[in-house]
Amino acid sequence: MHAWEAIQKTLNHIEEHLGEDIHIEELAETAVLSLFYYQRLFTRLVKASVRDYIKLRRLAKSLTMLRDKENRIIDIAMEFGFGSHVTFTRAFKETYGITPSQYRDKPIGLQNFDKPDLSLGYIVVDEGVPLISDGLVLEMNRKLLEEPINFLGVTGYYPFKYGKMFGERTGVDTVREIWDRFFRVLPNISHISEGRRVGISYHGDAPDGYSSYFVGAEVKKDEKKPGFTNWQLPIREYVVCGFESENHEQMIIGLGKAMKYTRFWLKKHNLIADGFFPEMYYKSSSDITYVELWIPFRIREK
Repeated sequence: MHAWEAIQKTLNHIEEHLGEDIHIEELAETAVLSLFYYQRLFTRLVKASVRDYIKLRRLAKSLTMLRDKENRIIDIAMEFGFGSHVTFTRAFKETYGITPSQYRDKPIGLQNFDKPDLSLGYIVVDEGVPLISDGLVLEMNRKLLEEPINFLGVTGYYPFKYGKMFGERTGVDTVREIWDRFFRVLPNISHISEGRRVGISYHGDAPDGYSSYFVGAEVKKDEKKPGFTNWQLPIREYVVCGFESENHEQMIIGLGKAMKYTRFWLKKHNLIADGFFPEMYYKSSSDITYVELWIPFRIREK
């Protein structure tokens, strides 16, 4: 058994028993490792200690129950092993910056620490060959964009932590707030009805500790409007990672996995991402959304 497989086995166990007492000693036994080496390896691969990870996954799972006001906060705290209302509230505020009561009164987008699939950092697939991760199907391809794609929309900023991607951050989801603002003004944009929508992370003029984020709808070449931002996906070659999602939660988890896998795939092909990171969303008549990450790249210097 590979080291990552041993840790993944315990991640699966944790997810299945979040409402129960979870003892690190038993997890180490499951991984067939000493307690010392298990905790070191877990932290290295998961980017969180065992105890912090269990806490973060319990908090993530608690959100659904919190949105139902029929559930008492003390009952939710006990359900997920926090022991008391005070302990749950403290952990919640430390993680998200607001209290459970505040979230219940006004549910907003929150970023969670998702259950990782460690195989995404060890398995290399060829272009056009699907890779399955917990029911999500990722596919990698290189595409040459021969005509630029034009977008019109809005720009904002989000807190940036180096090395942290979707699924590894916690707190208020400021990216979702930018998307919400975009959807409010979308009726004022003369966009292509069946066109694509895009979310793009780039440095831009963001202050220290932040990254710029543009959200836009596909428009004709010369479409402009005061108060809105134009952005163009330029002609060049891209590595594209595509996947389908059935709902918003699955899409966010999929984005995190796609970002992690794309970073790994580029490294294995001696490539590196170059400057900006577009997420392309395709309109669908069904509930399924098709999403692509378009990553501009260059050869990694040795």
